[in-house]
Amino acid sequence: MNAITDTLNGAAVSTRANVYFDGKCVSHSLTLADGTRKSVGVILPTTLTFNTGAPEIMEGVCGQCEVLLPGDSEWRRFGPGERFAVPGQSKFQIRVDGEPYHYICHFG
Repeated sequence: MNAITDTLNGAAVSTRANVYFDGKCVSHSLTLADGTRKSVGVILPTTLTFNTGAPEIMEGVCGQCEVLLPGDSEWRRFGPGERFAVPGQSKFQIRVDGEPYHYICHFG
């Protein structure tokens, strides 16, 4: 298993939540001292389609998900400490079954 990021030090946190898909996905935006943007959130059991602007790296913190990435024909499973990359200007599907999936999204 890969290391799990437990803490993001020196971050400015937006106190207003980003609520998507009728509350099935909720996150908070962060900006680190060097200007790096991230979000920290949770996805409840559901299947969702996300559109990306910038490239993203999704890091699992807790729970598991299955992901259908652009160009793939098969779903792949990811858990705590595992990451997957999503190209910018694309879309991907994510499926959570059972325990909510907690994540950090690294932008750019």
